[in-house]
Amino acid sequence: MSSGISRREMLSGAAALSALAPGRVLGANDRINFGCIGVGGMGTGHLSNLVKRAEEDNLRVVAVCDVYQKRVTRAVKMSNAAPYTDYRRLLENKEVDAVLIATPDHWHAKISIDAIEAGKHVYCEKPMTHTVEQALAVRDTVRRHKQVFQVGVQGTGNDLVWQARDAIHSGRIGKVTWAQGSYNRNSRICAFNGVSYTIDPAAGPGANGEDHIDWDMWLGHQFGLAQKIPYNPEHYFRFRKYWPYSGGVAADLLYHKLAPLLLSISGPNGEYPHRVNASGGLYIEKDGRDIPDVFMMTVDYPSEFSVFLVSALTNDATLPDRIYGKEGTLEIGKELQLRANGEFFPEFRQKNAGSTETHFTPEIRPDHKGNFMDAIRGKGTVNCNAELGAATMVAIKLAVESYRQNKTMLWDAKNERLAV
Repeated sequence: MSSGISRREMLSGAAALSALAPGRVLGANDRINFGCIGVGGMGTGHLSNLVKRAEEDNLRVVAVCDVYQKRVTRAVKMSNAAPYTDYRRLLENKEVDAVLIATPDHWHAKISIDAIEAGKHVYCEKPMTHTVEQALAVRDTVRRHKQVFQVGVQGTGNDLVWQARDAIHSGRIGKVTWAQGSYNRNSRICAFNGVSYTIDPAAGPGANGEDHIDWDMWLGHQFGLAQKIPYNPEHYFRFRKYWPYSGGVAADLLYHKLAPLLLSISGPNGEYPHRVNASGGLYIEKDGRDIPDVFMMTVDYPSEFSVFLVSALTNDATLPDRIYGKEGTLEIGKELQLRANGEFFPEFRQKNAGSTETHFTPEIRPDHKGNFMDAIRGKGTVNCNAELGAATMVAIKLAVESYRQNKTMLWDAKNERLAV
Protein backbone atom coordinates (compact mmCIF):
# COMPACT_ATOMS: atom_id res chain seq x y z
CA MET A 1 0.00 0.00 0.00
CA SER A 2 3.01 2.26 0.29
CA SER A 3 3.54 5.15 -2.10
CA GLY A 4 7.28 4.53 -2.03
CA ILE A 5 7.78 7.46 0.33
CA SER A 6 7.46 7.16 4.11
CA ARG A 7 5.49 9.51 6.35
CA ARG A 8 8.77 10.77 7.81
CA GLU A 9 10.16 11.42 4.34
CA MET A 10 6.91 13.10 3.30
CA LEU A 11 7.16 15.49 6.23
CA SER A 12 10.89 16.16 5.95
CA GLY A 13 10.50 16.80 2.23
CA ALA A 14 8.71 20.02 3.10
CA ALA A 15 11.58 21.27 5.27
CA ALA A 16 12.89 23.71 2.69
CA LEU A 17 9.50 25.33 2.26
CA SER A 18 8.91 25.46 6.03
CA ALA A 19 11.65 28.06 6.24
CA LEU A 20 9.52 30.46 4.21
CA ALA A 21 7.78 33.34 5.95
CA PRO A 22 4.50 32.33 7.63
CA GLY A 23 1.28 33.33 5.91
CA ARG A 24 -0.29 36.64 6.81
CA VAL A 25 -3.13 36.72 9.31
CA LEU A 26 -6.39 37.55 7.57
CA GLY A 27 -9.18 39.54 9.18
CA ALA A 28 -12.90 39.22 8.52
CA ASN A 29 -12.78 41.84 5.77
CA ASP A 30 -9.40 41.11 4.19
CA ARG A 31 -9.07 39.94 0.60
CA ILE A 32 -7.92 36.35 0.10
CA ASN A 33 -5.35 35.80 -2.65
CA PHE A 34 -5.59 32.35 -4.26
CA GLY A 35 -3.14 30.22 -6.15
CA CYS A 36 -4.58 27.40 -8.27
CA ILE A 37 -2.35 24.33 -8.62
CA GLY A 38 -3.54 21.99 -11.37
CA VAL A 39 -5.73 23.68 -13.99
CA GLY A 40 -6.98 20.78 -16.10
CA GLY A 41 -10.68 19.97 -16.33
CA MET A 42 -11.57 20.10 -12.64
CA GLY A 43 -9.04 22.80 -11.86
CA THR A 44 -10.29 25.04 -14.66
CA GLY A 45 -13.81 24.69 -13.29
CA HIS A 46 -12.60 25.81 -9.86
CA LEU A 47 -10.61 28.66 -11.37
CA SER A 48 -13.61 29.89 -13.35
CA ASN A 49 -15.74 29.82 -10.21
CA LEU A 50 -13.19 31.79 -8.21
CA VAL A 51 -12.86 34.43 -10.92
CA LYS A 52 -16.64 34.84 -11.17
CA ARG A 53 -17.08 35.33 -7.45
CA ALA A 54 -13.99 37.49 -6.91
CA GLU A 55 -15.80 40.74 -6.16
CA GLU A 56 -18.62 39.24 -4.11
CA ASP A 57 -16.30 37.18 -1.91
CA ASN A 58 -13.40 39.64 -1.84
CA LEU A 59 -10.85 37.31 -3.39
CA ARG A 60 -8.33 37.37 -6.21
CA VAL A 61 -6.57 34.62 -8.13
CA VAL A 62 -2.96 35.77 -8.22
CA ALA A 63 -1.15 32.63 -9.38
CA VAL A 64 -1.83 29.52 -11.49
CA CYS A 65 0.27 26.41 -12.06
CA ASP A 66 0.30 23.32 -14.24
CA VAL A 67 2.90 21.06 -15.86
CA TYR A 68 1.13 21.42 -19.25
CA GLN A 69 1.95 24.81 -20.78
CA LYS A 70 -1.30 25.04 -22.77
CA ARG A 71 -3.29 24.81 -19.56
CA VAL A 72 -1.19 27.46 -17.88
CA THR A 73 -1.75 29.85 -20.80
CA ARG A 74 -5.51 29.22 -20.71
CA ALA A 75 -5.61 29.83 -16.97
CA VAL A 76 -3.70 33.11 -17.29
CA LYS A 77 -6.18 34.34 -19.90
CA MET A 78 -9.03 33.54 -17.53
CA SER A 79 -7.51 35.12 -14.43
CA ASN A 80 -4.65 37.46 -15.40
CA ALA A 81 -2.64 35.63 -12.73
CA ALA A 82 1.10 34.95 -12.53
CA PRO A 83 2.01 31.73 -14.41
CA TYR A 84 4.00 28.81 -12.99
CA THR A 85 4.92 25.33 -14.18
CA ASP A 86 6.49 24.31 -10.84
CA TYR A 87 4.19 24.54 -7.82
CA ARG A 88 7.16 25.12 -5.51
CA ARG A 89 7.81 28.46 -7.14
CA LEU A 90 4.14 29.37 -6.69
CA LEU A 91 4.41 28.61 -2.98
CA GLU A 92 7.30 31.07 -2.75
CA ASN A 93 4.94 33.84 -3.92
CA LYS A 94 4.23 35.82 -0.74
CA GLU A 95 1.04 37.24 -2.25
CA VAL A 96 -0.61 33.82 -2.15
CA ASP A 97 -2.70 33.25 0.99
CA ALA A 98 -4.46 30.04 -0.03
CA VAL A 99 -4.03 27.36 -2.66
CA LEU A 100 -6.63 25.23 -4.41
CA ILE A 101 -5.18 21.86 -5.40
CA ALA A 102 -6.78 20.00 -8.31
CA THR A 103 -3.92 17.81 -9.50
CA PRO A 104 -4.01 14.02 -10.00
CA ASP A 105 -4.51 12.17 -6.71
CA HIS A 106 -0.93 11.00 -6.24
CA TRP A 107 0.22 14.63 -5.87
CA HIS A 108 -2.39 15.81 -3.34
CA ALA A 109 -0.43 14.95 -0.21
CA LYS A 110 2.95 16.39 -1.12
CA ILE A 111 1.56 19.66 -2.43
CA SER A 112 -0.76 19.99 0.58
CA ILE A 113 2.07 19.44 3.05
CA ASP A 114 4.43 21.79 1.22
CA ALA A 115 1.72 24.46 1.04
CA ILE A 116 0.89 24.21 4.73
CA GLU A 117 4.57 24.36 5.62
CA ALA A 118 4.85 27.45 3.43
CA GLY A 119 2.11 29.17 5.44
CA LYS A 120 -0.71 28.74 2.92
CA HIS A 121 -4.28 27.68 3.63
CA VAL A 122 -5.29 24.66 1.55
CA TYR A 123 -8.42 23.56 -0.30
CA CYS A 124 -7.57 20.11 -1.66
CA GLU A 125 -9.80 18.25 -4.08
CA LYS A 126 -10.93 14.78 -3.06
CA PRO A 127 -9.63 12.25 -2.46
CA MET A 128 -7.51 13.83 0.25
CA THR A 129 -4.51 11.68 -0.74
CA HIS A 130 -3.56 8.58 -2.69
CA THR A 131 -2.32 6.36 0.16
CA VAL A 132 -2.93 5.74 3.84
CA GLU A 133 0.56 6.92 4.77
CA GLN A 134 0.02 10.18 2.93
CA ALA A 135 -3.36 10.77 4.62
CA LEU A 136 -1.81 10.45 8.06
CA ALA A 137 1.09 12.67 7.05
CA VAL A 138 -1.25 15.45 5.86
CA ARG A 139 -3.38 15.12 8.98
CA ASP A 140 -0.32 15.35 11.24
CA THR A 141 0.97 18.40 9.37
CA VAL A 142 -2.38 20.18 9.76
CA ARG A 143 -2.35 19.38 13.50
CA ARG A 144 1.01 21.12 13.90
CA HIS A 145 0.08 24.29 12.04
CA LYS A 146 -2.62 26.95 12.14
CA GLN A 147 -3.45 26.90 8.45
CA VAL A 148 -7.01 26.06 7.38
CA PHE A 149 -7.36 22.79 5.47
CA GLN A 150 -10.49 21.74 3.57
CA VAL A 151 -11.09 18.57 1.54
CA GLY A 152 -13.29 19.17 -1.51
CA VAL A 153 -16.23 16.98 -0.53
CA GLN A 154 -19.15 19.29 -1.22
CA GLY A 155 -21.63 16.87 0.36
CA THR A 156 -20.22 17.60 3.80
CA GLY A 157 -21.60 21.13 3.40
CA ASN A 158 -25.14 19.86 2.84
CA ASP A 159 -27.21 21.22 5.72
CA LEU A 160 -29.22 17.98 5.79
CA VAL A 161 -26.05 16.06 6.67
CA TRP A 162 -25.55 18.28 9.71
CA GLN A 163 -29.22 17.95 10.63
CA ALA A 164 -28.82 14.18 10.32
CA ARG A 165 -25.83 14.41 12.65
CA ASP A 166 -27.96 16.27 15.23
CA ALA A 167 -30.81 13.75 14.90
CA ILE A 168 -28.51 10.76 15.34
CA HIS A 169 -26.58 12.38 18.20
CA SER A 170 -29.84 13.04 20.06
CA GLY A 171 -30.92 9.42 19.61
CA ARG A 172 -33.92 10.05 17.38
CA ILE A 173 -33.51 6.80 15.41
CA GLY A 174 -31.89 4.75 18.17
CA LYS A 175 -28.52 3.02 17.89
CA VAL A 176 -27.17 3.25 14.32
CA THR A 177 -26.14 -0.16 13.00
CA TRP A 178 -25.57 0.39 9.27
CA ALA A 179 -25.75 2.84 6.39
CA GLN A 180 -25.71 2.74 2.60
CA GLY A 181 -24.99 4.95 -0.39
CA SER A 182 -23.98 4.79 -4.03
CA TYR A 183 -22.52 6.95 -6.79
CA ASN A 184 -23.22 5.45 -10.21
CA ARG A 185 -22.82 6.56 -13.81
CA ASN A 186 -23.69 5.17 -17.25
CA SER A 187 -22.66 6.64 -20.60
CA ARG A 188 -21.96 5.58 -24.18
CA ILE A 189 -18.41 6.91 -23.99
CA CYS A 190 -16.57 4.98 -21.32
CA ALA A 191 -16.28 6.87 -18.05
CA PHE A 192 -12.94 8.68 -17.68
CA ASN A 193 -12.61 8.71 -21.50
CA GLY A 194 -15.09 11.54 -22.13
CA VAL A 195 -14.67 15.18 -23.13
CA SER A 196 -12.83 16.07 -19.93
CA TYR A 197 -10.30 13.32 -20.67
CA THR A 198 -9.64 13.98 -24.35
CA ILE A 199 -6.07 13.17 -25.41
CA ASP A 200 -4.18 15.90 -27.23
CA PRO A 201 -1.91 14.01 -29.68
CA ALA A 202 0.38 17.01 -30.18
CA ALA A 203 1.19 17.33 -26.47
CA GLY A 204 4.02 15.62 -24.64
CA PRO A 205 7.42 16.03 -23.04
CA GLY A 206 9.13 16.22 -26.43
CA ALA A 207 6.90 19.02 -27.69
CA ASN A 208 7.79 22.70 -27.56
CA GLY A 209 5.85 25.78 -26.56
CA GLU A 210 2.19 25.39 -25.70
CA ASP A 211 2.25 21.60 -26.23
CA HIS A 212 5.02 20.90 -23.71
CA ILE A 213 4.25 18.69 -20.70
CA ASP A 214 6.77 18.24 -17.90
CA TRP A 215 6.22 14.49 -17.71
CA ASP A 216 8.85 13.82 -15.05
CA MET A 217 7.30 16.41 -12.76
CA TRP A 218 3.81 15.04 -13.39
CA LEU A 219 4.93 11.52 -12.44
CA GLY A 220 6.74 12.79 -9.36
CA HIS A 221 9.11 9.82 -9.45
CA GLN A 222 11.90 11.93 -7.96
CA PHE A 223 9.71 12.30 -4.86
CA GLY A 224 8.67 8.65 -4.74
CA LEU A 225 5.11 9.40 -5.87
CA ALA A 226 5.06 7.12 -8.93
CA GLN A 227 7.47 4.99 -10.92
CA LYS A 228 9.43 6.54 -13.75
CA ILE A 229 8.03 5.31 -17.06
CA PRO A 230 8.14 6.61 -20.66
CA TYR A 231 5.52 9.20 -21.54
CA ASN A 232 2.08 7.65 -21.83
CA PRO A 233 -0.71 10.00 -22.98
CA GLU A 234 -3.36 7.56 -21.70
CA HIS A 235 -1.87 7.82 -18.22
CA TYR A 236 -1.53 11.59 -18.37
CA PHE A 237 -4.91 12.57 -19.79
CA ARG A 238 -6.91 9.68 -18.26
CA PHE A 239 -5.07 9.15 -14.98
CA ARG A 240 -8.22 8.12 -13.08
CA LYS A 241 -8.18 4.75 -14.87
CA TYR A 242 -4.81 3.68 -13.46
CA TRP A 243 -3.78 2.56 -9.98
CA PRO A 244 -0.41 4.40 -9.79
CA TYR A 245 -2.20 7.77 -9.77
CA SER A 246 -5.76 7.07 -8.62
CA GLY A 247 -7.98 4.88 -6.47
CA GLY A 248 -10.53 4.58 -9.28
CA VAL A 249 -14.23 4.97 -8.58
CA ALA A 250 -13.68 4.33 -4.86
CA ALA A 251 -11.49 7.41 -4.45
CA ASP A 252 -13.13 9.56 -7.11
CA LEU A 253 -16.81 8.86 -6.37
CA LEU A 254 -17.35 6.91 -3.15
CA TYR A 255 -15.21 9.35 -1.17
CA HIS A 256 -18.13 11.76 -1.81
CA LYS A 257 -20.49 9.31 -0.09
CA LEU A 258 -18.44 8.05 2.82
CA ALA A 259 -17.32 11.41 4.22
CA PRO A 260 -20.89 12.78 4.70
CA LEU A 261 -22.09 9.47 6.18
CA LEU A 262 -19.20 9.44 8.65
CA LEU A 263 -19.90 13.07 9.57
CA SER A 264 -23.54 12.19 10.24
CA ILE A 265 -22.86 9.05 12.28
CA SER A 266 -19.50 9.64 13.99
CA GLY A 267 -19.20 13.42 13.94
CA PRO A 268 -17.08 16.11 12.22
CA ASN A 269 -13.81 14.22 12.78
CA GLY A 270 -15.10 10.90 11.45
CA GLU A 271 -13.93 7.49 12.63
CA TYR A 272 -11.29 5.03 11.48
CA PRO A 273 -12.43 1.60 10.27
CA HIS A 274 -11.99 -1.78 11.90
CA ARG A 275 -12.51 -4.11 8.93
CA VAL A 276 -12.90 -3.43 5.20
CA ASN A 277 -13.97 -5.69 2.34
CA ALA A 278 -14.48 -4.89 -1.35
CA SER A 279 -15.68 -6.74 -4.43
CA GLY A 280 -16.61 -6.10 -8.04
CA GLY A 281 -14.83 -6.27 -11.34
CA LEU A 282 -14.19 -4.89 -14.81
CA TYR A 283 -17.25 -6.24 -16.58
CA ILE A 284 -17.82 -3.94 -19.58
CA GLU A 285 -15.25 -1.14 -20.01
CA LYS A 286 -12.33 -3.32 -21.10
CA ASP A 287 -10.11 -0.64 -22.63
CA GLY A 288 -6.87 -1.44 -20.83
CA ARG A 289 -7.78 0.38 -17.63
CA ASP A 290 -6.76 -0.92 -14.21
CA ILE A 291 -9.86 0.10 -12.27
CA PRO A 292 -13.12 -1.87 -12.05
CA ASP A 293 -16.37 -0.57 -13.50
CA VAL A 294 -18.41 -2.18 -10.71
CA PHE A 295 -17.11 -1.66 -7.18
CA MET A 296 -18.74 -2.50 -3.84
CA MET A 297 -17.27 -1.96 -0.39
CA THR A 298 -18.29 -2.69 3.19
CA VAL A 299 -16.67 -0.99 6.16
CA ASP A 300 -17.14 -2.11 9.78
CA TYR A 301 -16.44 0.51 12.46
CA PRO A 302 -15.32 0.13 16.09
CA SER A 303 -18.40 1.95 17.41
CA GLU A 304 -20.45 -0.92 15.99
CA PHE A 305 -21.97 0.06 12.66
CA SER A 306 -21.28 -0.90 9.05
CA VAL A 307 -21.37 1.12 5.82
CA PHE A 308 -22.16 -0.40 2.42
CA LEU A 309 -21.24 1.61 -0.68
CA VAL A 310 -21.56 0.93 -4.42
CA SER A 311 -20.07 2.66 -7.45
CA ALA A 312 -20.95 1.31 -10.89
CA LEU A 313 -20.09 2.80 -14.28
CA THR A 314 -22.50 0.40 -15.99
CA ASN A 315 -25.92 1.57 -14.71
CA ASP A 316 -26.82 4.91 -13.14
CA ALA A 317 -29.70 3.74 -10.92
CA THR A 318 -28.65 4.47 -7.34
CA LEU A 319 -29.24 3.39 -3.77
CA PRO A 320 -30.71 6.14 -1.58
CA ASP A 321 -28.48 7.60 1.13
CA ARG A 322 -29.87 5.91 4.23
CA ILE A 323 -28.79 5.43 7.82
CA TYR A 324 -30.45 2.62 9.72
CA GLY A 325 -31.06 2.78 13.48
CA LYS A 326 -32.69 0.25 15.78
CA GLU A 327 -35.77 2.46 16.22
CA GLY A 328 -35.94 4.31 12.92
CA THR A 329 -34.50 4.95 9.48
CA LEU A 330 -33.01 8.22 8.28
CA GLU A 331 -32.87 9.13 4.59
CA ILE A 332 -31.00 12.08 3.10
CA GLY A 333 -32.41 13.30 -0.22
CA LYS A 334 -33.98 16.62 -1.17
CA GLU A 335 -35.14 16.67 2.43
CA LEU A 336 -34.24 14.76 5.57
CA GLN A 337 -36.76 12.06 6.44
CA LEU A 338 -36.96 10.06 9.67
CA ARG A 339 -39.34 7.07 9.85
CA ALA A 340 -40.21 4.70 12.69
CA ASN A 341 -39.18 1.08 12.18
CA GLY A 342 -40.41 -2.36 13.22
CA GLU A 343 -41.91 -2.69 16.68
CA PHE A 344 -40.22 0.47 17.95
CA PHE A 345 -42.94 2.97 17.06
CA PRO A 346 -43.46 3.94 20.74
CA GLU A 347 -39.77 4.76 21.28
CA PHE A 348 -39.59 6.66 18.00
CA ARG A 349 -42.69 8.73 18.82
CA GLN A 350 -41.29 9.61 22.21
CA LYS A 351 -38.15 11.06 20.63
CA ASN A 352 -39.89 12.69 17.63
CA ALA A 353 -42.70 14.79 19.11
CA GLY A 354 -45.26 12.01 18.88
CA SER A 355 -44.83 11.42 15.14
CA THR A 356 -43.95 8.21 13.31
CA GLU A 357 -42.46 10.12 10.36
CA THR A 358 -40.64 13.46 10.43
CA HIS A 359 -39.34 15.66 7.61
CA PHE A 360 -36.74 18.45 7.66
CA THR A 361 -35.84 20.91 4.89
CA PRO A 362 -32.32 22.29 4.43
CA GLU A 363 -31.29 25.71 5.62
CA ILE A 364 -29.03 27.88 3.48
CA ARG A 365 -25.33 27.47 4.22
CA PRO A 366 -22.27 28.91 2.44
CA ASP A 367 -21.08 26.71 -0.42
CA HIS A 368 -17.91 24.67 0.08
CA LYS A 369 -15.49 27.37 -1.08
CA GLY A 370 -17.44 30.00 0.86
CA ASN A 371 -17.16 27.82 3.95
CA PHE A 372 -13.38 27.54 3.36
CA MET A 373 -13.01 31.30 3.05
CA ASP A 374 -15.16 31.90 6.13
CA ALA A 375 -12.87 29.59 8.11
CA ILE A 376 -9.79 31.47 6.88
CA ARG A 377 -11.38 34.70 8.08
CA GLY A 378 -12.11 33.19 11.49
CA LYS A 379 -15.85 32.74 10.93
CA GLY A 380 -16.48 29.09 11.77
CA THR A 381 -14.82 25.82 10.84
CA VAL A 382 -14.49 23.87 7.58
CA ASN A 383 -17.03 21.23 6.54
CA CYS A 384 -14.47 18.51 5.79
CA ASN A 385 -11.36 18.91 7.91
CA ALA A 386 -8.14 16.90 7.83
CA GLU A 387 -9.38 14.52 10.55
CA LEU A 388 -12.50 13.52 8.62
CA GLY A 389 -10.51 13.53 5.39
CA ALA A 390 -7.91 11.11 6.76
CA ALA A 391 -10.46 8.76 8.35
CA THR A 392 -12.37 8.63 5.06
CA MET A 393 -9.18 8.08 3.08
CA VAL A 394 -8.06 5.15 5.22
CA ALA A 395 -11.35 3.30 4.64
CA ILE A 396 -11.33 4.08 0.91
CA LYS A 397 -7.72 2.97 0.43
CA LEU A 398 -8.25 -0.22 2.43
CA ALA A 399 -11.23 -0.97 0.18
CA VAL A 400 -9.10 -0.47 -2.92
CA GLU A 401 -6.46 -2.81 -1.51
CA SER A 402 -9.11 -5.35 -0.46
CA TYR A 403 -10.30 -5.46 -4.08
CA ARG A 404 -6.81 -5.59 -5.56
CA GLN A 405 -5.47 -8.21 -3.13
CA ASN A 406 -8.70 -10.21 -2.85
CA LYS A 407 -8.59 -10.18 0.95
CA THR A 408 -10.13 -8.61 4.06
CA MET A 409 -8.25 -5.58 5.40
CA LEU A 410 -7.99 -4.94 9.14
CA TRP A 411 -6.92 -1.62 10.65
CA ASP A 412 -4.53 -1.52 13.62
CA ALA A 413 -5.87 1.56 15.42
CA LYS A 414 -3.13 1.62 18.07
CA ASN A 415 -0.29 1.78 15.55
CA GLU A 416 -2.31 3.43 12.78
CA ARG A 417 -1.42 0.94 10.09
CA LEU A 418 -2.73 -2.11 8.29
CA ALA A 419 -2.94 -4.98 10.76
CA VAL A 420 -0.60 -7.87 10.04
